[in-house]
Amino acid sequence: MAINHDILSQAATQARGLAIDAVAACSSGHLGLPLGTADMGSYLFSDGLSFNPAEPRWLNRDRFVLSAGHGSMFLYSWLHLSGYEISIDEVKSFRKMGSITPGHPEYHETPGVECTTGPLGQGVGNSVGLAISGKMAAARYNTDEHKIFGHNVVCLAGDGCLQEGIASEASALAGHLKLDNFILLYDDNRVTLDAMAAETQSEDTAARYKAYGFDVYTVDGNDIQAFSEVLEKAKADKNGHPKFILCRTLIGKGIPEVEGTSKGHGEGGAKFAVESRKKMGLPDESFYVSEEVQEFFAAKKAEKVAKYEEWQSLYGAWKSANPELATELEKAVNQEFPSAEELMASIPEFDTSKAVATRASGGKVLNALAAKVPNLISGSADLHGSTKNYLDGLGDFSAENHSGRNLRFGIREHAMGAIVNGLAYDGLFLASGATFATFADYMRPSVRLSALSGLHNFNIWTHDSIGVGEDGPTHQPVEINAALRAIPHLDVLRPADAEETVGAFTSAVCRTDGPSGLILSRQNLPTLAADTETKRNGTLRGGYILKKEEGALETILLASGSEVQHAMAAAEELGAGVRVVSMPCMEIFDRQDESYREEVLPTSCRKRVSIEAGISQPWYKYVGIDGKIVGIDRFGISAPGDEVMEALGMTAKSVVEAVQSL
Repeated sequence: MAINHDILSQAATQARGLAIDAVAACSSGHLGLPLGTADMGSYLFSDGLSFNPAEPRWLNRDRFVLSAGHGSMFLYSWLHLSGYEISIDEVKSFRKMGSITPGHPEYHETPGVECTTGPLGQGVGNSVGLAISGKMAAARYNTDEHKIFGHNVVCLAGDGCLQEGIASEASALAGHLKLDNFILLYDDNRVTLDAMAAETQSEDTAARYKAYGFDVYTVDGNDIQAFSEVLEKAKADKNGHPKFILCRTLIGKGIPEVEGTSKGHGEGGAKFAVESRKKMGLPDESFYVSEEVQEFFAAKKAEKVAKYEEWQSLYGAWKSANPELATELEKAVNQEFPSAEELMASIPEFDTSKAVATRASGGKVLNALAAKVPNLISGSADLHGSTKNYLDGLGDFSAENHSGRNLRFGIREHAMGAIVNGLAYDGLFLASGATFATFADYMRPSVRLSALSGLHNFNIWTHDSIGVGEDGPTHQPVEINAALRAIPHLDVLRPADAEETVGAFTSAVCRTDGPSGLILSRQNLPTLAADTETKRNGTLRGGYILKKEEGALETILLASGSEVQHAMAAAEELGAGVRVVSMPCMEIFDRQDESYREEVLPTSCRKRVSIEAGISQPWYKYVGIDGKIVGIDRFGISAPGDEVMEALGMTAKSVVEAVQSL
């Protein structure tokens, strides 16, 4: 297609100037990518991407993800130029307190930012999640008469992203699933932070992506015309292959002293700002954007708004023809879910005579919830048979079936976490992933980002303790509960029986302001002696009185998960003055009002003992300096689970002895 090469070249130069001025102003940031890829940006944000700056969350926009998030001034410059609500004053406030132009792009903070990519490679995984979401949405909501979804996901990544293993995991799955709505732009500048890329890599990256099943293109990323032609071909070719465009660029282009070297990666070139700007032909005025460039992008914005309005007409016709689908979609977009009461009422009580693992009861609960929540989808890292989270009768998402509600991630926990996040960023589906608790650390960067971004998704981590048994210390996650609880804004729920499991899953579905993690047992657990309503509703409040004292309160026993049964047994032995508090979720309990927390854990009773099959650290805030913790501050043992529990003190006897020692 014909492009206005002159004005796009001017825009690229002025975008470079914005990046240089912003980084120089705060003496911090990364110039290499914003300068090296400015030519690509000029086409992407003029004609290459479909979006509406006045409606950043338009459902059918192309999603652009900057996986190499350190190059954030690339994104801020082009969002500003293309008409998003990012003023020149915000560009000037780059990396300053209170600005919407932070050091790395943050979801929710800046219009036009799709994902908090942060650590390198995350954006590649997020983009695969966005692409899956796009395929799912098209399969579910498009009709023969009205196709309201048909967008692309374009991700810009560098060597750092592609060296991280998460990108390989996610890309392999994208190729397998034939996500031809995914375009990965590789900023091949042959430089990493410390040195030239040749110091740490010698692979043929293009061949690797061809082997994954991508269509591979190579282009001079500093040639606007050539880049535009390749991008348009990639967008148009819906042949069942994701696209990989290797873009040869000059890192730090425009600052001769550092361009093409590792010194060009960060802020090293900022000290040459004045001379470099002159060589580029920019005026002395800093943060300069010419009237001609402003008028050009204003006209492009008008074109984009017109296309958006055309889509709005299409959407209106689709909505009239498909009112039920429209209601479902709008509820998904607005994060409207049935109430906790409605969801729990749809789940029958479990048989109290049978002991059942919470992973097994969890699977039944999840299937019941899926019937009430049509946009709930579930996935597992090749462990559906163990994690029990397969949605029966709802099909697998695959290259041949985009309507399936089960995702098979393969043995790719790291990518699973980022892909589940990508689905949540898109906001159309409530996504979950599952693996063993001991592998949660493979997902930790993604889980941390989901909490930081306030995403609505959840993960299921089973085989939650030394009760795993013979698999031994490598599979017995003694520290994982504490490690996950250390992540701010993540709800970690460890239910003690089937009815608490109902409350835990309901909480994960209904919590729309952040993620949840469900910690479930492999071994069977008895039904606790309390009524169903108390356990379900108590779990929704994080902690509750499971067994009330029958006389004057003397001792409080606290526990979570599989150890609650031992606290209950100990209470029977210790006598009338003992209260048992089940604490399935510390984070939810801590958010309750002070009066409720005081009701459950009165400050007047300082004789407290907790028990959990994990390290002691999280429980100190509840038992205090006068109490005792029955925990496991060591790694486990390879032996039958019940023998390991006995050997490491996870028994009612240990609780009784701890109380008697106070």
